[in-house]
Amino acid sequence: MTKPLPTTRADYPHFLAIPTRWSDNDVYGHVNNVVYYSYFDTVVNEYLMRTGVLDFERGATIGLVVETHCNYFASIVFPERIEAGLRVAKFGATSVRYEVAIFSEGASEAAAHGHFVHVYVDRVTRKPVALPDALRAALEPLANA
Repeated sequence: MTKPLPTTRADYPHFLAIPTRWSDNDVYGHVNNVVYYSYFDTVVNEYLMRTGVLDFERGATIGLVVETHCNYFASIVFPERIEAGLRVAKFGATSVRYEVAIFSEGASEAAAHGHFVHVYVDRVTRKPVALPDALRAALEPLANA
């Protein structure tokens, strides 16, 4: 298996600054691997909420995470600030594959990068639905970077 190389800041059109928290560190003195998935979730949902395509309380369509993956390249330690980069790698009929990178504040290479797949479903039935037009329109700028 070939080890992937870290992506760079130029690979992502959207960024969100996120402060690390004391509780993010583990006994080994760095941010624990599972916390990165929380950062992934945060940057994706912040973008969806800010662009007005996610109403997590009343929206008819919701995204369920069906797949995540992360490669780690460098440690992050509290109290660092991080910047999460976001892009869309692929649209499916009912899904979106987001790619996310975690950068130490101001760093040009990712400390970690991975992906996050949402399948969009009807809130009540949990059956997959076609991507809403407004969602696709909000995400297009992240795919064309």
